[in-house]
Amino acid sequence: MTLHHVVAGVDGSLVSVRALDLAADEAARRGAELRVVYAVPDSDEAGPVLASAVTRVRERHPALPVVTKDAVGGPVRTLVRESESADLTVVGTRGMGGFAGLLFGSVSLRLAAQVHVPLLVVRGDHPCDGGRHVLLGLEDDSDEDTALYAFQEAERRGVPLSVLHSWTHRHVTPELPSLVPGTSPGQKQLVQQERAEDSVPRFSLARLSERHPSIQVESRTVRTGPAHALLEATRDCAVVVVGAHHRTHRFGPRLGPVAHTLLHRSHCPVVVVPTAK
Repeated sequence: MTLHHVVAGVDGSLVSVRALDLAADEAARRGAELRVVYAVPDSDEAGPVLASAVTRVRERHPALPVVTKDAVGGPVRTLVRESESADLTVVGTRGMGGFAGLLFGSVSLRLAAQVHVPLLVVRGDHPCDGGRHVLLGLEDDSDEDTALYAFQEAERRGVPLSVLHSWTHRHVTPELPSLVPGTSPGQKQLVQQERAEDSVPRFSLARLSERHPSIQVESRTVRTGPAHALLEATRDCAVVVVGAHHRTHRFGPRLGPVAHTLLHRSHCPVVVVPTAK
């Protein structure tokens, strides 16, 4: 039987310590093993950092199984490899050692775009306590894996789930205005679009709500750019969950604009869930 585990990328920096704490909390919630990974140019550098990490984790979670690994090589390739069978990978936004600059520039996008498991990125400076809700950024009804993760995270934390579906009007063919509002083909198309978008959270979440009846769910649809709406909503939540929505690019897979924006500007930690889309 495969042992469930959470991977934490560390480098001894302050933000990686916070990432380690969150990774340990997540592993404890899941009843999983914590695997602490340090990517370094020279394996001799990793010993003190990994030993300190184990000591810290055992102070917070004495019964949590912990293993460590030093890996010579780049942080992105190392974490992608070590995370292949993980339940979750956790990293900080920046560091001073092997993971320096991990979530800035192209390195951040490469990591989030390449991992095949959910990636928790430590952002923001408010406590991720159990009193805050989980926020789900829902793009459309293809985000089933993302929504499932958000429900499970809310269930693990014992907090409500807030769902935000944001959209903007797609292009409607220009036409002459109708004398009767809402009767022209373009106006009818716009009304149909509004109804379809407003129904996305209801249809997408109905089955998951039935499977997780203990979770209090509040959903809303806003007609604005999704990145801006989600950024504002991250000010008072424990964690925000979004789909990766990979885009093809000549230099390799890239994240969609919403995940990209949140990784750089969110006020709370961000979970990016790989999607088929």
